[in-house]
Amino acid sequence: MKRILGDLKPGERACVEHIEGGGALRRRMMDMGIVPGVELEVVRRAPWGGPLQVRLKGYYLAMRRGECAKIIVREIHKEHRELPLASR
Repeated sequence: MKRILGDLKPGERACVEHIEGGGALRRRMMDMGIVPGVELEVVRRAPWGGPLQVRLKGYYLAMRRGECAKIIVREIHKEHRELPLASR
């Protein structure tokens, strides 16, 4: 099922399908490692529309909800998870 990154709850993992839009924001996300095919996990969500903390490639990243709305992801079901994110 395809969703936006901001829809995920803490503990849920997903694979990035694509990043909507273009320009400097897209380039900045890709520079941070958010590229199609990368797996990430939502660690926590700040209250009242605050940022999300995500983990990818062994590091943590805080992202604004507006940025998360541009990232289309596909959920990874538990039976398809092979390795923890930190070991990839």
